[in-house]
Amino acid sequence: MSRTELFNDLTVEKLTDDLRDLGYIADRGLATSIFISLKLGKPLLLEGEVGVGKTELAKTLATLFNRELIRLQCYEGIDTNHALYEWDYARQMLHIRSLSQAELGQGTDEQLFSDKFLLERPLLKAVRAGDQSVLLIDEVDRADDEFEAFLLELLSDFQVTIPEIGTVAAKTRPIVILTSNRTRELHDALKRRCLYTWIGFPPADREIDIVRSRVPGISERLSEQVVEAVNTLRGMDLEKVPGVAETIDWVESLDAIGATDLNAATASETLGAVIKDRDDLEYTSKNLNVIVPSS
Repeated sequence: MSRTELFNDLTVEKLTDDLRDLGYIADRGLATSIFISLKLGKPLLLEGEVGVGKTELAKTLATLFNRELIRLQCYEGIDTNHALYEWDYARQMLHIRSLSQAELGQGTDEQLFSDKFLLERPLLKAVRAGDQSVLLIDEVDRADDEFEAFLLELLSDFQVTIPEIGTVAAKTRPIVILTSNRTRELHDALKRRCLYTWIGFPPADREIDIVRSRVPGISERLSEQVVEAVNTLRGMDLEKVPGVAETIDWVESLDAIGATDLNAATASETLGAVIKDRDDLEYTSKNLNVIVPSS
């Protein structure tokens, strides 16, 4: 079955509703980008603020289409041994020791560098899993230029080259999501291989919908109060501006202590759920009257 046939009954509206049913509230622009990515089989690059749901989208798509989520967490210094494959040197040594003197040298290299001793890392695993998986390449901006260049072959033809074995190509393509917090500018070559969407902070009414979908049973008043307070925080000169994830954390923390109202007292007790920097915490603690005005 072709990719087009696989998603033949899918529409932007249905995709939006299906995501909402799983607790992910996507606006029309984001839902359309996802829809096109699914239809065309192109990777989707999501850039945006920290904590706005980029990673969560990949998890939700895996759940929606009943696929395995394969996640590659990028970091400075990541290389092919961590991302693509690695040889099981311990097992190779044991294998060599098990060979008799006569057997040594008779195709030993071919034996040692075979699937039996190959340790799959996320990228190779996704190539082999194909359309049974969702590949999440998370925070690609944390990797260096060399690793970004390495990804080009994967994103263009969805194949990887292992020198000892050759080229391994995907029979079918997984859904591919890349995320970036834009700690550095990604190269055009990478962007050209992807569809692109920027995810910013949602408007207040949609953020309230997100909170209520993620924290069922929370009162409308409390969700509105928290979202209003978070938007005030985002307008302050903070080192780490809270994302939607922190909004949800704050609501859950308030709910955990049995608070039904956000006021100076309950905000002070739970501020660590939304503020994740020492200087920011001291600053906001002194300005609770601005963040949570008395009614």
